[in-house]
Amino acid sequence: MSVLFTAATALAACGLASAAKVCTNVTVPVNIMARQGVFDVPEIASNYDATVFALNFTKQGTNFTDVALRGYQTVTGQYNISAKYCKPDNVTSSNPTVQILSHGIGFDKSYWDLPYNNYNYSYIDAAIASGFHTVSIDRFGIGNSSHADPLNVVQAPAEVSALYEITNMLRAGSFPSVSTKFQKAVHVGHSFGSAQTYLLSALHPTASDGIVLTGFSMNGTWLAETLADWNLHLARLNQPLRFGNQTLKSDKGSLGNWGQYIKGSFVNTVEMGLSYVGIDLSSSDVWQEIATTEVGDIINGWNKTEVPLNYPNGYLTWSDFTSNVFAFLLPNYFDIGIGIFGEMTKQPVTPGEIFTLANGAPMLNSFKGPVQVFTGENDNIYCGGDCLATGGVGASIPAAVSKNFPNASAFEAYIQPNTGHGINFHYNSTAGYEVIQNWFTSHGLGSA
Repeated sequence: MSVLFTAATALAACGLASAAKVCTNVTVPVNIMARQGVFDVPEIASNYDATVFALNFTKQGTNFTDVALRGYQTVTGQYNISAKYCKPDNVTSSNPTVQILSHGIGFDKSYWDLPYNNYNYSYIDAAIASGFHTVSIDRFGIGNSSHADPLNVVQAPAEVSALYEITNMLRAGSFPSVSTKFQKAVHVGHSFGSAQTYLLSALHPTASDGIVLTGFSMNGTWLAETLADWNLHLARLNQPLRFGNQTLKSDKGSLGNWGQYIKGSFVNTVEMGLSYVGIDLSSSDVWQEIATTEVGDIINGWNKTEVPLNYPNGYLTWSDFTSNVFAFLLPNYFDIGIGIFGEMTKQPVTPGEIFTLANGAPMLNSFKGPVQVFTGENDNIYCGGDCLATGGVGASIPAAVSKNFPNASAFEAYIQPNTGHGINFHYNSTAGYEVIQNWFTSHGLGSA
């Protein structure tokens, strides 16, 4: 366990006062019990296999989930969830509210507290400034949480089971290193984390007092397009030093910020080598070739102090930075540096997660608390790039989610302008964070 003390960002862009947070990294043992599918597909042991899987999944007129499904089983066991608990350094509330944060595919818990540019993109800083406590998790199977069979164990229901157990711990005062019994707990998800928050609220309607579903709609029209864009590869081959079990020789040293190194001597070396064989590319062109292809991914994790995550066969990831941009980022509205940072720190997806993206959640959710759907206007995954293109039916594509919450005490579909699917990576992210904090506090869910 480690304790981090960080001065929070002065959130001038969204009008929030500066605050400071105290954060504790913890490993949380949870007992998972989930009824979920048993799928039968060939082992995904190569990049070629990953492409075959994607082709089968996106084939027109075929429901590959049904084709591969062989039955159901109940998955049980104790697994570890890596979590980060944060609170204001000067706690004045006698009845604080905890926000439980679930990341989407391709991210881990750092999505909510991005260290890029001195934490100027930190969602947690905004929540702390508004008096909330936060718990962000690496979803089961991802990041520093326990890894497991990527086909028939790491699926949405098992991940929701872990989320439910963590919520219960926070309410009971049994969450490691946290003695507070939280009377009010709210949930914020992103993308697949939002889908899991939806399922949590459907299966356990009283687990949460309020939910915010970011990067979300109920429209899955563009899932096949997303998988095609990702050009799925084995994670352990895409970034062997981070995702695999490869280690560097001890005499290689540490590059620290590899990007600065690559831009310097490495680029010059490659440029000279290409020139020697008659290929005349400028330093800028060489940098483009490295940063926007898998060459850059292979170098990620060069720092020898980083512990490899050792993902087995079956864990998948998109191919490179340009695939990342297509799915998650809106050109001209994000810093290229944070985009490359996102590629350096990305996390994989499992075929079990892909099979359970819709996760079997009931279309009608009996949750009675306030619900906000917060989606970027140009979200490519859930809106095909334009959340306002409804064909004259409804205010926006995410607004249609209101039909799924007939008993919600309040509902709002907020469309964040000039933003793609990876909301927290865009220039205007902190302004959006204020919208979410105000939503909770305006519905009586702020810390008291």
